[in-house]
Amino acid sequence: MRRLVLVFACAAIVACATSPLGRKQFILISDESISEQGIASFRQMQKEMPASTDTATVRYVQCVSNSITRQVPRLPDTANLSVPAGWEVGVFASQDVNAFALPGGKIGVFEGLLKVANTQDQLASVIGHEVAHVLARHSAERASANIPAQLGGAVASIYGVGQLYGMGVNALFLLPYSRSHESEADLMGLDLMAMAGFDPRASVQLWQNMAKASGGQKPPEMLSTHPSDATRIADLNNRMKSALDIYVAALARGEKPNCR
Repeated sequence: MRRLVLVFACAAIVACATSPLGRKQFILISDESISEQGIASFRQMQKEMPASTDTATVRYVQCVSNSITRQVPRLPDTANLSVPAGWEVGVFASQDVNAFALPGGKIGVFEGLLKVANTQDQLASVIGHEVAHVLARHSAERASANIPAQLGGAVASIYGVGQLYGMGVNALFLLPYSRSHESEADLMGLDLMAMAGFDPRASVQLWQNMAKASGGQKPPEMLSTHPSDATRIADLNNRMKSALDIYVAALARGEKPNCR
């Protein structure tokens, strides 16, 4: 057991990294490995879920997504980001209100999202958020965090406290960890959408729409993988002044998306 602890202590030292917003990260999985997993997951989803046949909707989503991803090279310290060689956008014929971006540069949007994100600026808020997850290596970070958690669970099971351990790790470690990723992606995504010439104020309207669409049927923040809508709106508003400065500079630079 002592040897095992030493191995993980050494791994922790080697795996220390810093996120784009200055948060310390623990990453044991390479960009290449997590990208392969992301691409495989996307291909599997394409096999299992029908693609949208609405060509106008597909063009619209691609227009917003491409406007966002074109700004990635403008981000500071791109050497410290996980930047895919290219991006692929898929639109799925599902009424779920959802979107995602996977390592390897795969972006997916469900048609149902467009009923809530009902302007190009609101959709840009979602796409910017999802792209930020990829850039900040959040998938690799989550997978890395599961390794010591699973090891601890195995040890706890030996002593008959596996269930108690699992509840504690989930509430005190994994859920707050996930919420920190979501908050970070919100703020990075806000900057990305502003750099692309989308109005960052639409991000607040988006989460107001999300709150209305949920009808209040969401778990308490401390039991959720995501911050509450109110927390997200407050965090976005706190960063809005700098995002608006970025937006004004983007407009002056000629960034004026017209995705329809």
